[in-house]
Amino acid sequence: MSVLHPQTQAMVDAVARMNLVPPDKLSVEQAREQFRRSRIPFVAPPQAVGSAIDAAIPGPAGKLRIRAYRPLGSRPGEPLPAMVYFHGGGWVFGDLDSHDPLCRELSNLARCAVVAVDYRLAPEHRFPAAVEDATFAIRHVARHAAELSIDGSRLAAGGDSAGGNLATVAALTLRDQGGPQLRLQVLIYPVTDFSMDAPSYARIVNGFTLTMERMRYFRESYLRGPADVSDWRASPLRAGDVSRLPPALLIAASHDPLVDEGKAYADRLRAAGVPVTYTCYEGMVHGFVSMAGAIDAGHTAIAEAAAALKRAFSAAR
Repeated sequence: MSVLHPQTQAMVDAVARMNLVPPDKLSVEQAREQFRRSRIPFVAPPQAVGSAIDAAIPGPAGKLRIRAYRPLGSRPGEPLPAMVYFHGGGWVFGDLDSHDPLCRELSNLARCAVVAVDYRLAPEHRFPAAVEDATFAIRHVARHAAELSIDGSRLAAGGDSAGGNLATVAALTLRDQGGPQLRLQVLIYPVTDFSMDAPSYARIVNGFTLTMERMRYFRESYLRGPADVSDWRASPLRAGDVSRLPPALLIAASHDPLVDEGKAYADRLRAAGVPVTYTCYEGMVHGFVSMAGAIDAGHTAIAEAAAALKRAFSAAR
């Protein structure tokens, strides 16, 4: 295995000096606050955008908060292609603010609207609540494209970590339930198998941003019980059929326990005839894309995602 990039090592060392308390030793509220504070030194400064408007939509179980971004220089009312984005944080942490800089940069670079979704979090709302919210949000954007000044024929979905899992599952669900059809799925180090038995879990053990112990905490917080591990809506690698899905960009990190299951999902898509671009960033850890303020490769990965979105949105149907 390659060594950590110097910027990544500096970030890992800085996190170690924070002496963070394991989240299972804290209340959920305290753990969320610790997550929020621990990220502050590493996120990129938020870029100016054309607009960033918070709204609430009627979700499957009450109001669902969204934030709609439009790129700098876009015209009001211009029907833009759009990406619906789901933040990471293990289904327990994260919100519209935690990934705001990432969404702003994506919007500007891809010249598209980005609709970030504040889906229901666990353990208050366990699986499949977040899945239901994710699928609903994409359908809502498609149905209300005109009033959102979005081109409903050019939609994509994406997310990082837990959000990458939700985008993956939403793409499968929409394929089977009549759409809307997506142009692209952007999957940034997604969780694809809750069995947690991939070799990378044993290979990448301690000292990094995501560990097996942390993933166990997320799994126990999110899933209702052991039976959910084999449900493809939680573990999309176990889906019976992954053909006829939108093209995918899957971004991975070499020093991430999830790297093997991400590669396995990319390989399954490719074998099923789905166009896939798989990029593993060497010397990077889980979460590096949202830590672009400290790790330059985070900006590189965002630019790669933006370029893939531009290509997908400009391709003939």
